[in-house]
Amino acid sequence: MATTVDIGTLITRTPGVVGGRLCIAGTRVSVMRIAIYYQLGKTPEEIAVIYDHIDLAQVYAALAYYHANREEIDADIEEEEKIADELERNARAGRR
Repeated sequence: MATTVDIGTLITRTPGVVGGRLCIAGTRVSVMRIAIYYQLGKTPEEIAVIYDHIDLAQVYAALAYYHANREEIDADIEEEEKIADELERNARAGRR
């Protein structure tokens, strides 16, 4: 008999892990990272290959969370992009 998985257990938030962002349970793969690859046009199957330690069900759980909570995850992505831009500006300023 097949084991039933409660999909609510596939996504977790742990303080101190990946900045407290939502992740696939038991990993450091954030829902935000899965969403970024999805926005770049990667299929769930391709994302599962990129992160070969997670399975397709976990990718779909992350995508389901993203679609149900798009504003939250898009805000996380925007914040991450601002931090990256600032780090890049600071690095360029340090090279002058």
